[in-house]
Amino acid sequence: MNLDNVIAVRKSKTLYRDGDKCVKVFDSEFSKADILNEALNQARVEETGLNIPKIIEVCTVDGKWAIVSQFISGKTLAAIMDEDPDNVDKYLEMFVDLQIKVQSHTCPNLNKLKDKMNRKIGEAKLDATTRYELRTRLESMPKHNKLCHGDFNPSNIIITDDGTAYILDWSHATQGNASADAARTYLLFCLSGDTELANKYLELFCKKSDTARQYVQKWMPIVAASQSVKGNEHEREFLLSWVDVVDYE
Repeated sequence: MNLDNVIAVRKSKTLYRDGDKCVKVFDSEFSKADILNEALNQARVEETGLNIPKIIEVCTVDGKWAIVSQFISGKTLAAIMDEDPDNVDKYLEMFVDLQIKVQSHTCPNLNKLKDKMNRKIGEAKLDATTRYELRTRLESMPKHNKLCHGDFNPSNIIITDDGTAYILDWSHATQGNASADAARTYLLFCLSGDTELANKYLELFCKKSDTARQYVQKWMPIVAASQSVKGNEHEREFLLSWVDVVDYE
């Protein structure tokens, strides 16, 4: 295995290209269970027929766990949007269509989104009353079983030279309510500092999926609380500011 060509360095993991393979090597302290769960998620989503990198193997490299998958050559949708700002609306439409396509599938063996969020709310730095209110709201939300990516953003979309879109990074995939996944994407745009694009995204998602904006917004405190467990202090502060918001204009 050739690990000379570094593609990306992220928190707790490094990605390499080895010919037609992508090798994701995790730091030694990374949870073995989380790594195996990520590989299992990806393998299960493969069965839907969506364009995603195929899992080749899970192995160890110099004592560290690694996931080896198909390397997809192309540009991220995020890079394309940055390079061609005049056509951002067109790319955003492509992005939303792709997300709705993902959510049109079911993947019955994935973990349930509600269970994951309930656990994360318990791990968040929140007082007991706030946790109770969030869990009460979570329990009241309709139970769905749609495929949810969990980190759907333009940097996780690769566009190949022939225009085919591939979706990367299924480590957070669950089955649940599509509007929770949309709320997560909205908050990711906000975290990147682009509130205007976040609002355009939400308007477009709601229009194309025939979903009331208020319904997606009801998920935002729940999603923000569950996501606040990870990330740096700035991100936690931003996300927790959403937890106190009960009603939206």
